[in-house]
Amino acid sequence: MPASLLRRLAAVLYDGLLLLGLLMVVTMLFLPFTGGEALSAHRHPVLEWVYRAALAACIYGYYAIPWTRRGQTLGMSTWRLRVEREDGRRLGWRDSALRLAAAAVSWLAFGLGWLWSLVDAEGRTWHDAWTRTRTVVVQPGQGT
Repeated sequence: MPASLLRRLAAVLYDGLLLLGLLMVVTMLFLPFTGGEALSAHRHPVLEWVYRAALAACIYGYYAIPWTRRGQTLGMSTWRLRVEREDGRRLGWRDSALRLAAAAVSWLAFGLGWLWSLVDAEGRTWHDAWTRTRTVVVQPGQGT
């Protein structure tokens, strides 16, 4: 059964809060290298790039690791959602990268990619359709 937009957004909010906490920890780990000051490209150009790469790796890892293993992030698990390929298999690392990039485009288009699920016959968002994946509701007792 395809996931509703409201359920998807609830999982996104939950994951967003968890991810924000993780990114704050990563940021905290960089502070000793700057004397506790905010990173700036002017004062720490190389460290700025390392920091940005670390944040990007955390964001990718937060989604890709659980998507490739169970098909669910913590937020998705809470809201009984699972992401899978159209053939029902788990996402691979490449699938995860493409889906994450496509989801960003869905947001950057003022959320229209997410709202598309309200008019799509199969309830797919842009990032579902573009990456040939789907977000489904996990029925109680079905497991992952």
